[in-house]
Amino acid sequence: MSAPLNRQFVLAQRPLGAIDNDTFRYVESPLGQPGPGQILVRNLYLSLDPAMRGWLNDAKSYIPPVGIGEVMRALGVGQVIASNNPSFAVGDHVNGALGVQDYFLGEPKGFYKVDPNRAPLPLYLSALGMTGMTAYFGLLDVGQPKAGETVLVSAAAGAVGSVVGQVAKIKGCKVIGIAGGEDKCRYLVEELGFDGAIDYKNEDVAAGLKRTCPNGIDVFFDNVGGEILDAALSRLAPKARVVICGAISQYNNKQAVKGPANYLSLLVNRARMEGMVVMDYANRFPEGLRDMSTWLAEGKLKSKEDIVEGLQTFPQTVLKLFSGENFGKLVLKV
Repeated sequence: MSAPLNRQFVLAQRPLGAIDNDTFRYVESPLGQPGPGQILVRNLYLSLDPAMRGWLNDAKSYIPPVGIGEVMRALGVGQVIASNNPSFAVGDHVNGALGVQDYFLGEPKGFYKVDPNRAPLPLYLSALGMTGMTAYFGLLDVGQPKAGETVLVSAAAGAVGSVVGQVAKIKGCKVIGIAGGEDKCRYLVEELGFDGAIDYKNEDVAAGLKRTCPNGIDVFFDNVGGEILDAALSRLAPKARVVICGAISQYNNKQAVKGPANYLSLLVNRARMEGMVVMDYANRFPEGLRDMSTWLAEGKLKSKEDIVEGLQTFPQTVLKLFSGENFGKLVLKV
């Protein structure tokens, strides 16, 4: 009897600009058995994130790039179906870098167990996963908001931004979100409790900031970069904090990344701008998970997942991240 096949998407070539049909190659490989210290996981849900685009570039970053011919990197949750590792038993559900494939086989570096009885599995990729931890530590540790301050969030209807805004509200801040389209802006205000929203597709952002942040911006949590970052820099309040979480407007550039032209606002306002990478806080994840779980249980925090079914849809589904088409945390159900 032949071994089961593992469907996989591997990196075929590095994209110049946007991901296209030639970026990934679909392959089927025979499925092996775990060696010493290894586990075999049936992948159930995969996290699709804007950071994936950065992982394709052969350039210095916080993590090595995906190699040509390697399985595309992706975080996910799955169930252990065979184990030669004493820390993980058959039947355990785990969160880790599973890759865009049906099964993960290897050493579970950085993996941890999750409980499907405490929360639906996709939630461990959104509010209770790296997305939630990025929002939690990026806002609270780097942004350091204080009650009564104005917090501005770009890509506010996205996976990270929507959580950032809600946590800022929990902390007593005035929260303004920047999002694309009337539906997303309405969702921010009516569903998530934001104090205001700016529709960058149908409104001048600078005018929107003047309208919604008349006293300036104390904390700007930026997921977008580019022109929106420049507009926000021009409205900073004294001692403001700018959190650089991402720059999705720049990821598909064929030219050099466009830097902020209004950076002297940091000098004038004695403000600071700081980047953050969530894995720097890995040893504090239990702290974040405790608070996020509590807020979810109390109804103070909502999590929205955009779940697309079918591993074979990966090359098309991942593009939703860059078109603004997805709504909430984009998850692929294997």
